[in-house]
Amino acid sequence: MELLIQEYAKRLKLSWIRQNFEEIEATSNQEYLLKLMEAEVRQREERRTNLLFTQSLLPPLPSVEFKWDDIEYTQGLNREYFLNREFMENKENLIFYGGVGTGKTFLSTKIGLNAIQETGLNVRFYTIAGLVNKLMDLHERGTLGKFYKQLEKVDLLILDELGYIPLHKSGAELLFQVISMCYERKSLIITTNLRFSEWNHVFGDPILTEAVIDRLIHHSHLVVFKGPSNRMKESLMNN
Repeated sequence: MELLIQEYAKRLKLSWIRQNFEEIEATSNQEYLLKLMEAEVRQREERRTNLLFTQSLLPPLPSVEFKWDDIEYTQGLNREYFLNREFMENKENLIFYGGVGTGKTFLSTKIGLNAIQETGLNVRFYTIAGLVNKLMDLHERGTLGKFYKQLEKVDLLILDELGYIPLHKSGAELLFQVISMCYERKSLIITTNLRFSEWNHVFGDPILTEAVIDRLIHHSHLVVFKGPSNRMKESLMNN
């Protein structure tokens, strides 16, 4: 009997039930069945969440609390608007602007992680340089289309550190294609240390720069990070 149960559970892909069905205690058949199904569903949800987090490429979240007082955003918005993913429901973008170490990556990671844990959404995190290098490599290999299809399934795309290095012309054009693909279809979070007027230093072409900014700001909220560098403060505290 035990071997048959394990075999059927295997064929039905009920991995938790297959390994743990003997451990369930219940006072009725219905209670026993309910506990089995609850445990199986819970394990599947945990596996999916872990897989989504691994695929997201999100960096580790700092162990300290995020300081909301150090940011400025459009009147009428609040922290729940970001963490409850209202901007994603509206297919809106967030532009995080501020100096190095002021918490832009911290908050974008927090939002991405929350989207995975709370609602099982599909998130991807890339630095601008990392994504552009990947796009150029895939373009040379002729497999860029496959990657674009993967991005189509993403609910939130986080692009970190725009402005740290200028982009090669072909890389800038490929990045523009990604931004255009996301336009009015999914949400973007972009972190940058440059004003919009300085973005041409990154893209190297005023027409391309204007096209990128036009698509981004149409449905976007600008969030300004005004505090001092957190990494600098931590360094000073340790001295």
